[in-house]
Amino acid sequence: MKKQKNIRAIHRDLGYFYLGLIISFAASGVLMNHRDSWHPEKYTVETKAIQTKIVPEDQISEKYAENLAKQMGVDDKFRRANVKKGMLKISFENTDVEIDVKSGKGEIVSFKKTPIISQAMKLHKNTSNWWIYYSDIFGVSLIAIAVTGALMISAGKHTFKRRGWKLALAGIVFPLLFLFFLA
Repeated sequence: MKKQKNIRAIHRDLGYFYLGLIISFAASGVLMNHRDSWHPEKYTVETKAIQTKIVPEDQISEKYAENLAKQMGVDDKFRRANVKKGMLKISFENTDVEIDVKSGKGEIVSFKKTPIISQAMKLHKNTSNWWIYYSDIFGVSLIAIAVTGALMISAGKHTFKRRGWKLALAGIVFPLLFLFFLA
């Protein structure tokens, strides 16, 4: 009985402690899954069509792209630039520039960060040592929450031994099938 109380207490207390982080990670993870089809981190403030002359694709460098955008009035902190599928993409902190390399047609999109959502999504991308250690502790704690949750019920037809292992196995097999056959 005392072992059962300890398991419940560990499960409960870790669950309460990490409740906000679990919800934040889960919600921002869902948003990140769809970041290629829309940008949950930011919202558009202004879109401006442009037409410009561009050097041949093999002569485009990050410095060239940054200077080109500055000449078009972009006054923002430069992040990166690349050419992909015939499109020059220049990324600044609060501005994106896309230009068709052949035609020179494109657009400048200015945006602002979406409050709360952009900060939550930063959790997935943060690489500071402090955050890495905290995330490691969080990961171990999630394992403890899962294990204590599986062991909380010790008698009856809904125990891990009688029923839970089947659901746990399905929960392991499904992502593996996805990785091997659908990804």
